[in-house]
Amino acid sequence: MVEYRLMVAPNGARRGRGDHPALPVTPQQTAEAAAACFAAGAHALHLHVRDDEGRHSLDAGRYGEAQAAVQERVPGMAVQITTESAGIYDVAAQLACLEALRPAAASVSVREMARDPGLAARAYAVCQEAGTQVQHILYGLSCIAQLRRWYRDGVIPETMRDAIFVLGKYSPPVLARPEGLAVFRDATADLRLNWAVCAFGRYEQACLLAAVAAGGDARIGFENNIETPEGGLLADNAASVAAFVQAARDAGHSLKEC
Repeated sequence: MVEYRLMVAPNGARRGRGDHPALPVTPQQTAEAAAACFAAGAHALHLHVRDDEGRHSLDAGRYGEAQAAVQERVPGMAVQITTESAGIYDVAAQLACLEALRPAAASVSVREMARDPGLAARAYAVCQEAGTQVQHILYGLSCIAQLRRWYRDGVIPETMRDAIFVLGKYSPPVLARPEGLAVFRDATADLRLNWAVCAFGRYEQACLLAAVAAGGDARIGFENNIETPEGGLLADNAASVAAFVQAARDAGHSLKEC
């Protein structure tokens, strides 16, 4: 039996209600989705916030509002903010977000930070000072090579060993497949990472089951996929979580106590 942790990413930076009517956009919608997913088995929330037009935002005030809504609705759920640029924000804006929020946990793309190495070093230093649990977003071999260099050069503290492997792509669309995991695992075998996987498209569940079987954790949700394995539309994020938890249970895996 393998134990695993499960995080939910209910919206992401790009999809909206037009893509799925149950995709949460407002703080209240996000809090309701978080509560339902927590009940279904997700221990943590990967949080994105939107501006008044529904666009991706890194505004600290909006993050504060969303975090408060989640905390009130489901106080036992851990929250990880994103610093994703989504083609909108530069490294200075990502650093400003981290400095203003000093969050308990944040996902940080190595590829995006590499756009400004000087500010990247400051961002990681801010996170170390604040005690932020940084999860490095790794899209492929070039990201892993950059992570390795920054460990060597001291840009990223040795203690920041959490990472998420991204299988597939949102745009241009590339369906993730379980066999894509091997590339990441082989390239990071000596880095002692605490790793998780997220996967784009309808094979999300199969990819995450492969990750759990290999000793990793999983992140699921409408940020990456809104379809069932058969290609139908999932009812909502909680339905996706519940289906995965059941599939993992059937495979002999169990959720870790958090």
